[in-house]
Amino acid sequence: MATVIRLTKMGRKKKPFYRIVVTDSRKKRDGGWIESLGYYNPLVEPALVKYDAQRLEYWKNVGAKMSERVAKLTSKK
Repeated sequence: MATVIRLTKMGRKKKPFYRIVVTDSRKKRDGGWIESLGYYNPLVEPALVKYDAQRLEYWKNVGAKMSERVAKLTSKK
């Protein structure tokens, strides 16, 4: 199973927030996920990113690929 760490959209119309999740790469963006690692809220100033760094590192070591956006968000911290 090819796992990927990416964002899944939550919230409502014009008020989005995103969860950082581990999922199978073949699933849809908002399809089921294996584990939720944190969240990203772009609506507050400055944008809020909170995630479990230990679990993120674990999944990277197991072989999960990160999406470009998640890599950018997690490198800022």
